[in-house]
Amino acid sequence: MRDLSGLNQLLLTVLIFVPFERLFAARPQKIFRRGLLTDMAFLFINGWLVLIGVIVIMTGAALVNRSILPAAVTQAIDDLPYLVQVPIVILIADLGIYWTHRILHVVPAMWQIHSVYHAVEVLDWLAAIHQHPLDVIFMKAGALFPLYALGFSTEAIATYLLVYYWQTWLVHAHVRLGSGPLRRILVSPEFHHWHHSSEAEARDRNFAGLFSFYDVLFGSAYLPKEKKPKTFGIDHPMPSNYLALLAYPFIAWTAKHQRSDPSAIQPQMSNGGEPAQPRHSAPTG
Repeated sequence: MRDLSGLNQLLLTVLIFVPFERLFAARPQKIFRRGLLTDMAFLFINGWLVLIGVIVIMTGAALVNRSILPAAVTQAIDDLPYLVQVPIVILIADLGIYWTHRILHVVPAMWQIHSVYHAVEVLDWLAAIHQHPLDVIFMKAGALFPLYALGFSTEAIATYLLVYYWQTWLVHAHVRLGSGPLRRILVSPEFHHWHHSSEAEARDRNFAGLFSFYDVLFGSAYLPKEKKPKTFGIDHPMPSNYLALLAYPFIAWTAKHQRSDPSAIQPQMSNGGEPAQPRHSAPTG
């Protein structure tokens, strides 16, 4: 039943976003574009790998909740009504998304994982799942670990996950949609597309998933008026098939290690190039 529900949800997503992108396309783009089969592999295979990580996250959070957190804190949270818990949960989770996402850009070893996500050169709703499973697990840890550790209700967390599920598809969709006067409060496709831009001024910007005010607060917001991103991806060749992308971070780490050891044999990258270079952190002021 769970698998059937997941397939129904996926079918609904396709039925919504494919025509949505046709009607409000931000730029001319084919439905059956380059990299589509790779994205389908991410969609159908990643979930099983990520599930293992989520189980570990929930187990660790439950241990913290029962063994470390004061009973008074868990009781106070448990006493909060559902309608009060939901906005708190969403704010905490998106703050976790912001900082884990930013770490993935700043720490060189983590960037090798996250560069798989930024390898997408044709952006649409399906690009949302073009992520290495280690990337997904790390970001889910940032969002979900504090929620389960603090003891928020399953219903409140499920509501956040539902909101984030649809928001993730939306912000990657190649549609002409901004937040208008709320552009410095809410993340929109216009806002997130700049995060994927290969243009230098947009690098390491717009990390939040739901609330752009986190980027405004921490000095990483970039949303110029009367200008749209023209190109996407990273300035380095990347593998194009699913298995090669899964292996990419491990090959990149090995290559870096062996470059620091002149006696070691240099491994060949599957893309014929060098490991992706880490991006510079956005200013924190």
